[in-house]
Amino acid sequence: MTTDRSGGGASDKPAYKRVLLKLSGEALMGEERFGISTRVLAYVAGEIADTVALGVELAIVVGGGNIFRGVSRSAQEMDRASADYVGMLATVMNAVALQDALERRGLQTRVQSAIEMSELAEPYIRRRAIRHLEKGRIVIFAAGTGNPFFTTDTAAALRAMEIQAQVLLKATKVDGVYDKDPEKFTGARKYDRVSFDDALKNDIKVMDSTAFALCRDNNLPIVVFDLHQAGNVKSVVSGRTVGTVIQQDKSTRFAEV
Repeated sequence: MTTDRSGGGASDKPAYKRVLLKLSGEALMGEERFGISTRVLAYVAGEIADTVALGVELAIVVGGGNIFRGVSRSAQEMDRASADYVGMLATVMNAVALQDALERRGLQTRVQSAIEMSELAEPYIRRRAIRHLEKGRIVIFAAGTGNPFFTTDTAAALRAMEIQAQVLLKATKVDGVYDKDPEKFTGARKYDRVSFDDALKNDIKVMDSTAFALCRDNNLPIVVFDLHQAGNVKSVVSGRTVGTVIQQDKSTRFAEV
């Protein structure tokens, strides 16, 4: 993890009342080839704890790619729907592990699963989730949408709109959105801000197309940022310029070099 280099420009109070944070399962692996790194889990829990201390209402959707992906090589011989259900179960494992890490820090959490499993999690009920958030609890949504053929990106967009989140935060391994792959092209330029229309026109692959269309059609801004830069989650929620913002009716702007 890197040290906090977040810039100024906003006070440490939330710019948003309610946010949804999308965490990929791969983000929980750290340097491991698969599974959950306890070091990364503790780091993520610390970042979330610092963020909710601002008073923001925070919901989380976590993926399962560190354990199983329905479109991965290991699933090639499986029926797609069956593979997707296995992937949904992997997200429940990650959600319970994240819940444990958060509660070790004294935070109140609830896991809600789109697939009913009462011994581990509450069933997903929209009004109950909103009530938990209003009471200051962190809600972790697991098992995607509960349907095969939909990604956790789509689940994140859907849940964000259902709970009336003001922004969708997508935590990744890179520091924003680029006009080309920065790992392959030295001249790649990072966007500070991208309009939904330009993102579609330039085929910017921020999320899968279904998730992206949901956000665009419902005017839900997306902030893409580096999870492993310490303090970034708090900085985004505080309104600082971090990563890349994708939103409606705003001109595209590249970051200054």
